[in-house]
Amino acid sequence: MAEFKYEIVKELGVISESAKGWTKELNLVSWNDKPPKYDIRDWAPDHEKMGKGVSLTEEEMESLIGLFNARDEEDSFE
Repeated sequence: MAEFKYEIVKELGVISESAKGWTKELNLVSWNDKPPKYDIRDWAPDHEKMGKGVSLTEEEMESLIGLFNARDEEDSFE
C-alpha cells in the first residue's frame, strides 16, 4: 500500500462521537503536501487512525452548504 502524508491544518469541529471514543469531524486537511481541503471523516482520539471520509474543495463545500440550505422542510428528518 502506498504511503501518504496528512496534516490537520485546522480542526473545525466535532460532528458526533461514538461509544468507542472515535469522533466524526470536519477539519481542513492537507493530503500529501497539497492545498488543504474540507474533510469529513471518523478519527481515533489521537488522530493516528482514521476511517473513510470525503474531502471537498472550497467550491464543493459551498455547493454542499447551498444544497443543504435550499432543501425543503419536508426533506428534513425532523
